[in-house]
Parts: sequence; C-alpha cells; structure tokens
Amino acid sequence: MQGFFLLLAGTHPAAAASPSPQSDDQQLFIGEQIAVAPTRYGKVRGFILRGIYNFRGIPYGAPASGENRFMPPQPPRPWKGVRPAVAFGDSAPQSFYDRRPESYSMFVDHWNYDGMSEDCLRLNVWTPGLDGKRRPVLVWLHGGGFARGNGIEQDGYDGENIARYGDIVFCSVNHRLGPLGFSDFAGVGGKKYVSSGNAGMLDIVAALEWVRDNIEAFGGDPQNVTIMGQSGGGAKVCNLCAMPAAKGLFHKAVALSGNATRANSKQYAEALGSAILREAGLDASQIDSLQHMPWEEYMLLAERAAQHLNGIQGVGQRGGFAPVGDGRDLPDGEFYTGRYSTWGTDVPMLLCSTFHEWNPDRDDPELESVTTEGVVGHLTPVFGERAGAIVEAYAKSFPELRPIELWSVIVSNRRGVVHTADVKCREQQSPVYMAWFGWESPLFDGRHRAFHCLDICFWFLNTDRMVTHTGGGKAPRDLSYRMADALLAFMRTGDPNCPSLPSWPRYTPRKGEVMILDDRCRTAEDPDREARRAFGD
Repeated sequence: MQGFFLLLAGTHPAAAASPSPQSDDQQLFIGEQIAVAPTRYGKVRGFILRGIYNFRGIPYGAPASGENRFMPPQPPRPWKGVRPAVAFGDSAPQSFYDRRPESYSMFVDHWNYDGMSEDCLRLNVWTPGLDGKRRPVLVWLHGGGFARGNGIEQDGYDGENIARYGDIVFCSVNHRLGPLGFSDFAGVGGKKYVSSGNAGMLDIVAALEWVRDNIEAFGGDPQNVTIMGQSGGGAKVCNLCAMPAAKGLFHKAVALSGNATRANSKQYAEALGSAILREAGLDASQIDSLQHMPWEEYMLLAERAAQHLNGIQGVGQRGGFAPVGDGRDLPDGEFYTGRYSTWGTDVPMLLCSTFHEWNPDRDDPELESVTTEGVVGHLTPVFGERAGAIVEAYAKSFPELRPIELWSVIVSNRRGVVHTADVKCREQQSPVYMAWFGWESPLFDGRHRAFHCLDICFWFLNTDRMVTHTGGGKAPRDLSYRMADALLAFMRTGDPNCPSLPSWPRYTPRKGEVMILDDRCRTAEDPDREARRAFGD
C-alpha cells in the first residue's frame, strides 16, 4: 500500500495525503490543479476520493437531440479551458423504475437517477493515477434491457473499490435507450436513417472509440480493454462482439445474466418504424419532423405504436425497441457463425448467470410452502403439458431442493447462456469460461436467494456498499475478493484462473465445464444438462 501512495504522490502533491478507506485523514481532494486530465476535446477536472481519481459525466458524444436524433452519434464539440467533470451525466430518456418510499424494489436496488435528457452520451472514469501507467481498462455496460438504466444505476456499479484493489481503470457508460435508441426508419426514411435502428449500440461503439483515443491520459491501456455488462448489459456485450464497427476496440468480454446470439429481425424493426409514422399521422416525406418533437411526446407515440403492432395476430416476433439485425451494423443471422464468425471480435468471453435469476416468491412469502404439485400447476401456463416432466427432471438432478427452489431454478434456467457459449465455441477460437453464481442473500427471510443482479457487487468488491443486496459483512466480502481476483486475472490474461479459486477449466460444449461461485467455490460439468433436456427445444 505504501508504494501505491508513493505512486500517487508522484502524479500530484495532493495525492500524497490521499488515504485508504479506513484512514482518519482527509478523504476528498478537489481544486484548480487537482485531478486535471486532457481529452481530445478539451481538459476535464474531476476530484480525488480515497486515493482514486473520479471523473464524472465526460461527454463522448454530442447531445442526441434535434437533427442528431436517430442518427449515429456525433463527436462532442471541443471546449476551451477546463471542464468540470464532477457530477454523473443525465440518464437517457426512459420510464423509471418504481421509486416510491413504499417500494421494496427501491429499497433493495436503490436506483440512482438525477437528470434525464438526450444529452446523455456521457461516461465516468475511476482511476488510481494520472501517471502514464498503462493499466487494464474495464468498460461497464448497465442493465435494464435496452429500455432502462444508466451507468451508476445501483451503488454496486461504483468503480472505486475494484480500481484501487486491482490497479485498473474503470469506466461506465450512458447511451440512448428504447424508442430514441432503436427506432428503425431505414425502410421508410431511406439512406439518412439506415442506422437508426442501432443508434443506441453505435453510441457504445463511440464510447469505446473515446476509450481508445483518450484513456491513456487517465492511466489506462487502450490495448487492454474488457467490456462487461449484466442483464441487458450482457446482451450488449454479445452484440458488440458481433458488430463490425466495434472490431478491435476491446480485447475481452464478460456477460452476466444476459446474452444474445441474434438481434431483432429487420422485417419486424422496419414494420415498427412504419407503425410509428402511422401513429403520428405522417407520411415518409415528413419523417424528419419526428426529430424535433419533444422527446417525451415521441416516446409515448412510439410505445403506442409498438403496442398496436404487437397486438396484430401474425406479426410474429415481439422484440420491441432493441438492436436490429440489419446485415450492416449487426448480423441478420446467428452471431459468431458462418460468414458472421469474422464479422465481429473473436475474444475470450466469460459468461455467468445466477441460480435464482427470477425467484417467484421474492415478494410473496406464502409461496415459500408451495408443493411440487403446486409448482407444476404454476408452470403449466408457461410450459404446457411439459411442465410436469420439467419439474420431475429438475427434482431428479437437484434432489436437495425444496419445491419453491425447484420452481426458481426452472424459471431461471440456463438454456440461453449455454446456447450462447455453444454458438461462440462452434466456429471461433478464443476461449469461453462459464460461471454459475449461487450465493444466497440472507435478506427478506432468505427469499431473494441468488437473485438477478446480486452478483454485480461481488465482482466489483462492493458487497459492503450494496448492503441492501448482501446484508454486508465477512461472508459476502470473502467471496467478493475471490471473484474480483478471477475478473482481474481475466482482464489481464483472458483466463480467470487465479490462486483464490479452484482450477477453472475452459468451457466446452461436450462437457459444459462451469465454476460454481458460492461460499464453497467448485467446478462441475454441466450439472443441469439432463434437466434442461426436459424443455425439449
């Protein structure tokens, strides 16, 4: 630790006094000559907190309003002097989660939202030093599907602890979402709108280009960038791996509780674009007027159009506003295969899901005593006549689980993540590693179990910061260090093996090797394979 502070002292005098998190010394440093870094567009001034340089809300793109709406991201306008970078940027326009004081979801996830506007192409940087040292870089992509979220949405997204512990640079990104990020007008608007259906993904590409061009000034290595996301962010990671425009901008990929091997169909996306015009009462020659409509009005209009289109029998796919397989920005077939195997970036990938992504009795304690017959009854509307066989198969594979636990594991099944791993392995050469997170939260009488989003704070050493997920304390902290060690090893080498965990084998479709992350970490060979076969697809 002493060497670390000497390193900071060499970069700025104020940093010599920067304390560890347990210190009684001054914690925060900010001033005219403190934490100033150059970018291609101008200088930014952040602050030093507990020895880590923080830069918040740096623009990587111009505001996406007016003539920039639906268009590929444009570079920010250069500025003179030093621009403050001390507050997180606006979230992309979206409908927020339930944030009422009575909301248990608000208590558990502690949604962090301030402003909201189309000036949302901003990113945040945490770094141990502005010293020219080329540290590995982690770029975090938030969850919320493709419709919600931001780069600091949960306290567990904070980059301070992992940046300090791992001596890395941590970045998080805001980008366009929902109708403003994924309205495909290519079919009705012509060449001008050819990329409108993937504007939100092209924003992330622009953020990665900013990292390539600027991160060295923040102590990072543009030749060692790992992209990582959870839920919708995991799907974004998989999409980026298939995008020609992102090729060469990152070198490893981590997808948590979210994956993708296809984008929305072009036919559906363009039909949705046409439906938006009809809903607005416009013809193709008037499409530009949608760029100047207040964003609140446009979002409501577009969402109504999606509801009407998805209600038409025979439309088929109901993908809503999400990336589009247009055969230009994203494959119009399965990612990583055939002619698409070389379209994107063949890099080492780490995939992880949780045991109980979607626990049915999270907010319904009466279901804790459900019977096996009751589980079959609840699952029949979802799986039809196969429900009984599915429950029987999972009970055989996991005889120690109670009925409510079986129900949770079934609805949180690993079919998607395993399929993504298998497709990635089929024709690409870089290794895939698989994890299954099983540590169960003790909160709410233990009903939340290993829920969707719980593992994020473990990877980033934020289990004590995200106490509403973990309860805090030694048990989650110990697992967190093991997981952080594996992540840091993966960032540096493309291999998560480290002294903190048992030997982690490379995933193969034949054996299905997986690292189970729990109080007792261990490897297994596809423990739910036989159970998954009961789904029959």
